Amino acid sequence: MKAIVANKFGTADVLQLQDVPKPVAQANEILVKVHATTVTAGDIRMRSLNVPPLFWLPARITLGFTKPKHPIYGMELAGEVEAVGQAVTRFKVGDAVFASTLAENFGAHAEYKTLPEDGLVLTKPRNMTYEEAAAVPIGGPTALRLIRKGHVRPGQKVLIYGASGSVGTYAVQIAKAHGAEVTGVCSTAHVELVKSLGADRVIDYTREDFSAGGAQYDVIFDTVGKCPKAQTAKALKPDGQFITIAKLSTKQSLEELTVVKEMVEAGQVKAVIGRRYPLAETAEAHRYVDTGHKTGNVVITIA
Repeated sequence: MKAIVANKFGTADVLQLQDVPKPVAQANEILVKVHATTVTAGDIRMRSLNVPPLFWLPARITLGFTKPKHPIYGMELAGEVEAVGQAVTRFKVGDAVFASTLAENFGAHAEYKTLPEDGLVLTKPRNMTYEEAAAVPIGGPTALRLIRKGHVRPGQKVLIYGASGSVGTYAVQIAKAHGAEVTGVCSTAHVELVKSLGADRVIDYTREDFSAGGAQYDVIFDTVGKCPKAQTAKALKPDGQFITIAKLSTKQSLEELTVVKEMVEAGQVKAVIGRRYPLAETAEAHRYVDTGHKTGNVVITIA
């Protein structure tokens, strides 16, 4: 099968399209023919090993010291079940599924991927394409985790910093679904997008300091880990909360993915796809995500 392989750490130039052995489903696994995957900020960190000094050693232990321990990246996918192991009962051949591969040594940047049937995998939302579904398993549940940590309730005023990114676009929609009055913060190019997701107000951070107008919020969510602390302190109510993705647990659960899927099928949440690339151009997708200014999700389509 074809896959994007990184034989060393470094820039996007280390990524090469190669032929690798097709995996075989074990007794408790399913084999998924991948239709779509994504390039996330997590893929960039793995490829470049650009991590804070405190996490340098844990990252090396997990990802490899001299070369990638798991050379095929890709944290989320959507596709069709091609084969099932003899012990599998949750899925059958032909099922359309979507999944997170974060706990499965990644590997979604390939034509096929095996997954344990009790992993973070569900049947695909019926109202999503494979490309849209592939963009859900990381950003959607992460946004849900943020909103839950903030205990968002109807009528609360919340501000979402980084509202046009993957987690941010989901956070806007999930906060609205929880009944909040949502203000999104993004750049000029993305103001209309964030409005279209249901934000009650959108602030263009290139033109306006969100803390300068006197508005105060019950919760401020930083979905990119870059929210200025001085501004945050001025814009929070006395009993308000500041919640940043930088200090959020990365532990995923099937329950979270299930809730997001239900919200998708109820029409409360949709995926935002900023750019699409074929598998052979995955390195170019990495270069785009490297800029730090991607819109929504970057999807890789696999023929």
